[in-house]
Amino acid sequence: MTIQGLNIGQQIKEIEKALQSEKNLSPTMLAMIKMLILIVKLLSNQKGLNSHNSSKPPSTDQTGSNKKNKNSDDESDRNKRNPGGQNGHKGTTLKQTQNPDEIKELEVDRSTIATGKYTVIGYEKRQVIDISIKKIVTEYQAQILIDENGLRYVANFPEGITKAVQYGNALKAHSVYMSQYQLLPYDRMKEYFHNEFNIPLSTASIYSFNMQAYNKLEPFIDIVKQNLDSSKVVHADETGVNVKGKLVWVHVNSNKYWTYLLPHKKRGYLAMEKMGVLPYFKGVLCHDHWKTYYKFISCLHALCNAHHLRELTCSYEQYGMTWANEMLKLLLKIKKSVDEFGGVLNKKESDNYTKEYRQLLAKADLECPAPDPNKRKKGQRGRLKRSKPRNLLERLINYESDVLRFMVDVDVPFTNNQGENDLRMTKVQQKISGCFRSFAGAEIYCRVRSYIGTCKKQGVSSSDALRLLFDDTYPELTK
Repeated sequence: MTIQGLNIGQQIKEIEKALQSEKNLSPTMLAMIKMLILIVKLLSNQKGLNSHNSSKPPSTDQTGSNKKNKNSDDESDRNKRNPGGQNGHKGTTLKQTQNPDEIKELEVDRSTIATGKYTVIGYEKRQVIDISIKKIVTEYQAQILIDENGLRYVANFPEGITKAVQYGNALKAHSVYMSQYQLLPYDRMKEYFHNEFNIPLSTASIYSFNMQAYNKLEPFIDIVKQNLDSSKVVHADETGVNVKGKLVWVHVNSNKYWTYLLPHKKRGYLAMEKMGVLPYFKGVLCHDHWKTYYKFISCLHALCNAHHLRELTCSYEQYGMTWANEMLKLLLKIKKSVDEFGGVLNKKESDNYTKEYRQLLAKADLECPAPDPNKRKKGQRGRLKRSKPRNLLERLINYESDVLRFMVDVDVPFTNNQGENDLRMTKVQQKISGCFRSFAGAEIYCRVRSYIGTCKKQGVSSSDALRLLFDDTYPELTK
């Protein structure tokens, strides 16, 4: 660990070496110095953690690649650039549509040209893309008939039109979209509907629309679970959220086409069992080595190598483990080869990399040995405490197949990024709102985001998906 050019680890080693040769220190002074050294180690390790070598988010980084100094060379270079896209940037260009919604013909002002006979030979076309968002009030007038006997006959209103004045499905869908997808707080939504449309929407109505969407999606969740059960790969992850000041966990099971989120008061097996996917899953489960996932024995497992890369970086930068840097390079080398081979290695290539992997771990075992069992204190029981690098090393040894599964199975990715991406907006929600006001609110969020996330993966826009939902149908999801 180096801070402002000072190698903290090396300095601590020199101090510890000097203490061993110092014979005149009292036990109290020696204990105090050891305590101070321990505090320095803890603080220096904490200081050196960032998104590059730990699970901390990039937003917490104070220095390094994720937060540049305003006076850095990179910032100066940016200030010298011309506005707009830079050289090499792949831009996008608006294209004319073949079926415009409205056509306005513009005639030549003949007063500006010479008198004569002219023939129209065509048009030069230019298109303007715009939007129109406005309140639409539809009045249904049910005809009333009366026969010669005085009996009245009234036409039927469309299904769902039951009140003198009520909100339409498009408005409800838009409200849920703004609340659950754009994550606008209820008060800001009230202001939005009042200022832009002169619609007096209450927070109770907004909540009611969200609850209607939640109830309508109950059959959809069964569809998601069935498709995940039968898929080749499922990604699993979990993250903590604040519900009225209490820690609750949002779990995800997902793949490239389907997303399933569920809040639960527990992080472990009970929550995963309640989701109803993993107990029946027989494919490959990608995760970050949360041990609870290994309780599901009917499936194979694949570990997230993005986590390994961060932990290897930490072991090298914080603890000086050279083997960790070599393993990091090896994993990236294997990933590059897998990409070049089209997603999977042949047996010869995979065997060669497996051999290299094992040789490197054998070398690492010498550099980072396990604790000496002979040094166990009297009466001490259980597993001897390991350092972070040693724990990582033992995981790489004991779970070799799960670490390297990405190179022999074309369906298994290098990382668990899919699961992490499907959870990411949950953290955004927490940053905006601070917490969920109720557990029911967390349940609504997770179910609606499961639906929206799935539709988005399969090419259906969020607004279209919600509009169809309030019309009591689902989009065609075939993948």
